[in-house]
Amino acid sequence: MIKVRKPGLQTTVQDNGRNGYYELGMPPSGAMDKYSFHSANLLVGNDENAAVLEATYIGPELEFQEDLLIAITGGELQPKINGNPVDLWQAVSVKEGDILTFDFIKQGARIYIAFSGGIEVPEKMGSKSTYTLCGIGGLEGRALKEGDVLHTGEMKISDVKIGASIPEELRPTFSKHNEIRVVMGLCSYRLTEESKERFLSIDWTVTPDANRVGYRFKGEALDFIPREQPFGAGGNPSNVTDLGYPIGSIQVPAGIEPIALLHDAVTGGGYATVATIISSDLNKMGQIKSNEKVRFVSVTLDEAIQARKEVGEKIEKIKEILK
Repeated sequence: MIKVRKPGLQTTVQDNGRNGYYELGMPPSGAMDKYSFHSANLLVGNDENAAVLEATYIGPELEFQEDLLIAITGGELQPKINGNPVDLWQAVSVKEGDILTFDFIKQGARIYIAFSGGIEVPEKMGSKSTYTLCGIGGLEGRALKEGDVLHTGEMKISDVKIGASIPEELRPTFSKHNEIRVVMGLCSYRLTEESKERFLSIDWTVTPDANRVGYRFKGEALDFIPREQPFGAGGNPSNVTDLGYPIGSIQVPAGIEPIALLHDAVTGGGYATVATIISSDLNKMGQIKSNEKVRFVSVTLDEAIQARKEVGEKIEKIKEILK
């Protein structure tokens, strides 16, 4: 068992996500940075989809009530065992009575804490991920709070040597200025040509409205092509007849402050979505903090598929290294 002495700012149980229910209006939730999530599980010998803790900005304080192998990946948030620094991206042994704490975040926004065996909580719609807006999954459908007790599960599938680590070249890097690749559409045709060019050429600033539901950006207003609104659409030029929102889709309500819809977002609505973040760059998006800069870069669907393939190849390399 693991006792939560302090919960951190926003620490939730997450796995690979609640996939397959999008058409019913249920977003997948799950880890925001899936690369770091999968890596953490592999470092402790778990099935790579086992439930872990995702902590944002401020890490939790945990007391271990059993001997365990743990791993912490993601952003640069220095972990300590009994006050002594330990490495990120490494398999670390903890003993009964040990206490895990964290310093302040330096780079990135989220960390992933994996425990040998995974976290045992009830599955809801095929996933253990927390979706706080509906209060389902994870630990009672909410973020952790002081006094909670976590139980480890039976998701360990292999033995990993204590001290095993993921090489630097396979770890993500973080920056305050980020390029995020997008595929333009579904409704980018609604923007003027000048605004499409501006969308891709200016640096957007992430506002404090940045969480698991979505990230809001500040930059400049974008203009829509004038038209008579179709039946069923609202009166604002950014309104369309309702359509589905892919994870990572970017809408521009009223042409100001684009919003990237992420893992806990609604699944559809009536705003034009002008671009969609490619799946491999959702990992990077989940590690960007408020007030950092983003520039969107247009890529083709083939380039997006290739980028996804490259992420998969890195995961396979990690599996080979940890054998």
